[in-house]
Amino acid sequence: MLPPGLKERIAALLGPRGYLDRPEDLALYEYDGSVEKGRPDIVVFPLSTGHVAAIVRLAAQFHVPFVGRGAGTGLSGGAIPREGGVMIAFARMNRIMEIDLENERAVVQPGVVNLDITLAVEKNGYFFAPDPSSQRACTIGGNVAENAGGPHTLAYGVTTNHVLGLELVLPDGSVVETGGKEPDLPGYDLTGLLTGSEGIMALVTKVTVRLMRKPEAVKTGLAIYESNEDAGRTVTEITARGITPVAVEMLDGVMLRMVEEATHAGYPLDAAAVLLIELEGLPENIDEQVEQVREACMVCGAREFRLARTPQERDLLWKGRKNAFGAVGRVSPTYYVQDGVVPRTKIAPTLRFINEVARRHGLVISNIFHAGDGNMHPIILFNARKPGDLQKARAAGEEILTYCIEAGGTITGEHGVGMEKNELMAKLFTPETLDMIRRLKLLFDPDGRLNPGKVLPTGRGCLEIRQPALTAGEPAY
Repeated sequence: MLPPGLKERIAALLGPRGYLDRPEDLALYEYDGSVEKGRPDIVVFPLSTGHVAAIVRLAAQFHVPFVGRGAGTGLSGGAIPREGGVMIAFARMNRIMEIDLENERAVVQPGVVNLDITLAVEKNGYFFAPDPSSQRACTIGGNVAENAGGPHTLAYGVTTNHVLGLELVLPDGSVVETGGKEPDLPGYDLTGLLTGSEGIMALVTKVTVRLMRKPEAVKTGLAIYESNEDAGRTVTEITARGITPVAVEMLDGVMLRMVEEATHAGYPLDAAAVLLIELEGLPENIDEQVEQVREACMVCGAREFRLARTPQERDLLWKGRKNAFGAVGRVSPTYYVQDGVVPRTKIAPTLRFINEVARRHGLVISNIFHAGDGNMHPIILFNARKPGDLQKARAAGEEILTYCIEAGGTITGEHGVGMEKNELMAKLFTPETLDMIRRLKLLFDPDGRLNPGKVLPTGRGCLEIRQPALTAGEPAY
């Protein structure tokens, strides 16, 4: 519940159409793409950095928590208000403020949709490289918060590799800038620190991004397999040949059948798995690499390797991949998406373990993931109305992520920790490392009001970590 007087101050700042506080409206903002929930007390829609700073100062004055939100496509509960309070939604801060093609830069507000940057510059031969599957809906502010990836980040890198500067509102309402259009600025890399900090240190109000030239040639192939293990081995074989595709995506049999029935992309319904492999570069180099990739696929047991013959065929193959989550929704109205990472050499045994988990819990788990960098996305199908099903899905997800850690990997590649995986952080990091992360959080947010209850463990293990470091008057985050 909001303290008396806060709503009136917000209304005076933003006007009557600048906020929502009716229960039926707030219900739309209590969830994202994860299985978590948490309802805000009020949702506000700033139009400028000045508005954001003023709202944050009001939150400080009234001692209420606050959280930023983009398009709500996140998959770890990062934008869910765990303790209520003020949600700052950036939907109306959605302008591309500057395009500088000579220097291959653009300056955008956080509410700009990812794909809209590419659409604004593609006629000039440029694009924005990070391409999450939700790129038609997700926004740059959320991409920066979670350090989003996507299929083509195998070659191009994730969001942090394409963010050059940030404008930020700190939890005390002050406005600062980090980085800029110039490369390798002196001083600490605060832009790198805050990209991927999951909105627990500052709110992003402006982003300077890198633009890239479109490649001269693109070739996309589909390798078809009778077993998941053969598909997994192919990724290692391609890498051993010194080839770095811009994308290597894997869909298992369960997933590709759901995708094909929904999109008619041309995936074989009788296969156990497929690899979607894309190469870019100079035409003369691409032809040689395609043959090398074809040979690697066949050596590892592929029954067929198809090459898209036209741009339309390529677009159709990618339509299947990009619309996969929607395809799952046609089969199961509720599902739990995981985001573990393992070394490429551990993909095949990880897939076997996921199948064992599915059998043990009596669940259907489909797999679609960025095979090139070992970023696994097992999708756990469950019935939210069936008692105990959600608990089984959560237990299965935790087993899979724990296995990823034991295999030499980690608990997230691009979806973030949020409130979904924060308790698993104690399995991944030492108490000393977690305490360092906590101290960084408190350096930016000493009162612990910005997006509380995220990233760091909140259970008994966290108390054991933080209590020795507490001093008089220091908040327990």
